[in-house]
Amino acid sequence: MTVNIIDRGSGPPLVLIPGLQGRWEYMRPAVEALSASFRVITFSLAGADLDGLVQQATDALDRAEIERATICGVSFGGLVAVRFAARQAPRCAALVLASTPCPALQLRRRHRMYLKAPWVFGPVFLAESPWRLRPEIRVAIPERRERRAFSFSAVRTLVSAPISLSTMAARAKVIATANLEADCGGITAPTLIVTGEAHLDHVVPVEGSAVYQRLIPHARAAVLRQTGHLGSITRPHEFAAIVRNFVEGHRDAAA
Repeated sequence: MTVNIIDRGSGPPLVLIPGLQGRWEYMRPAVEALSASFRVITFSLAGADLDGLVQQATDALDRAEIERATICGVSFGGLVAVRFAARQAPRCAALVLASTPCPALQLRRRHRMYLKAPWVFGPVFLAESPWRLRPEIRVAIPERRERRAFSFSAVRTLVSAPISLSTMAARAKVIATANLEADCGGITAPTLIVTGEAHLDHVVPVEGSAVYQRLIPHARAAVLRQTGHLGSITRPHEFAAIVRNFVEGHRDAAA
């Protein structure tokens, strides 16, 4: 599989795996913030098969000539990161899961309807997203001018990096059918679970993400304040600081 990788910054290597929409461009604020401390490797997801996406991440490391890196998965990308950490343990220096769906998620009824006919219901899902995310964005970006700039940037990204509703639906089916509990038990890398505040995440229940702390040996948890599901891009510098402190702490302990 040919992977078009994005390589930014310098420092300890970090692979950033994007979420359900699959395009790395939607993660640009996080890429820019993390690249101040890390050599960030990222890419757009090709397809929905979990093992295939793990292979994509492996190919990205190979092309970048990196043997071992921190693997950071955001939302759906966290599921890929969990499988990578379990199956490619020697190449995972540390694992960061940000707002990741629980390892055995039951989709809501309306989301199951979307999956049956994504070309019909997908536009409805996209249309309702701004309303669902508005409370979180207002808290995360309190300044109106900055909030407007964030919204304009999101629209520009949607135009320049279009998404596939059918592929998103296929990835949502993976969320609903994959059970990663066994993978979690086999992870040996230092692990950090990052969530937003429970009352602000209207996409992935925080209590579901918290399950990973119980399933992955010695996993730690951190809460990104004043945000919910979108913290990696609404508060990217704060997100990057949490990741940096975690990775540096484990590197110092190993030294």
